[in-house]
Amino acid sequence: MARCLIIGCGCRGQSLTRELVARGNAVRATTRDPAHVGAIEAAGAEAIVGDPDRVATIAPAFEHVGAAVILLGSAGGSPEALAALHGSRLDMLLLRMLDSTVRGIVYEAAGSVDASILDAGAERVRAFCEGSRIPYALLDLGDGAWPVQAVNAVERVLRGG
Repeated sequence: MARCLIIGCGCRGQSLTRELVARGNAVRATTRDPAHVGAIEAAGAEAIVGDPDRVATIAPAFEHVGAAVILLGSAGGSPEALAALHGSRLDMLLLRMLDSTVRGIVYEAAGSVDASILDAGAERVRAFCEGSRIPYALLDLGDGAWPVQAVNAVERVLRGG
């Protein structure tokens, strides 16, 4: 059993939570909106209110987590805000994970966010993880593949690759 952190626990994150819990994992999940805490907890996760634009609000959730799943591929916001979320904010998030118990990272590289922004985010994750020797997976899944392939990606990074 491992503890996983889902950053951005909307509909897909809650679906992933249910699958991870069914396989015996503990899940902690973040949301920007306190109104979503009940739905996240109903899915089986420990809910944390935090904003990936303010990494310090999420960093405490890294405690005792083996794998982090960044599900921000369909995040909302202006093009500039989304570029920062998958750019400089993602860099900060990854650096904070380096000094934590997180030993595997899964990044959602597909969604409603502009593909060029997600591609750049995926490249940041790839470069960071390869440079730091941290197992990672990039999710580029269609709706029909969700959440089984996402769970498999989490399990793969928890095994070390």
